[in-house]
Amino acid sequence: MRIEETGIPGVLRIQLEVQPNDDGWFKENFHHGKLAELGMEVVQHNVAYFEAAGIVRGIHAEPWDKYLSPSSGRVFAAIVDLRSGDGFGQVETFELGTSDALYVPRGVGNSFCTLTSHTTYNFLVNEHWSPERVAVDLFDPELAIAWPLEQLKYTERDAGNPSLEELRRQRA
Repeated sequence: MRIEETGIPGVLRIQLEVQPNDDGWFKENFHHGKLAELGMEVVQHNVAYFEAAGIVRGIHAEPWDKYLSPSSGRVFAAIVDLRSGDGFGQVETFELGTSDALYVPRGVGNSFCTLTSHTTYNFLVNEHWSPERVAVDLFDPELAIAWPLEQLKYTERDAGNPSLEELRRQRA
C-alpha cells in the first residue's frame, strides 16, 4: 500500500498492490491495522454494483470517514471540500481502477461516475449510516467538474442539490 497526500487536506490517494495470478488477480483491499493507522476504525462495508457506464452519484459529505475502492471496473471520482474554512469548494478529481483507493474524511464531499459497465464499488465507513449529510449540485458551474462522459445517468435528488453559493449563504 502506497499512500499519497492530495491537494485537499486529509484526502489520501492509496495505491493497492494487485497480484496477477493464473485465474485473474488478488488484492488486499482492506487491512484493519493499516486503516487504523490512518485513524479509521471500519464499522460498515457497503458494496454497490453499477451495470452501465455513465452512472453518476454524489456530491455528498457525510458525518463519517470513507475508504473507497472499485473491485471491478473504473470510476472517475470528484472530491469537493465542503468543510468550513479556506479550502471550502476546492475540487480534486481522480480516475480509480482496481488498484486504487481514496480515503475521504468526514465533511469532504465525494461523487463518482462509472467509466465502465459492470463496475463494483466498495465503501468502507467508520460510522453506521444515518440520513445526515451535506450535498452540492453535481453540475454547479462554480465547481466546474469536467465529467468524463457526455451521456450521464443521475438521480433527480442529486441534480437538485444546492449550489456551492447556496451552501455558503446557509453557513453565513
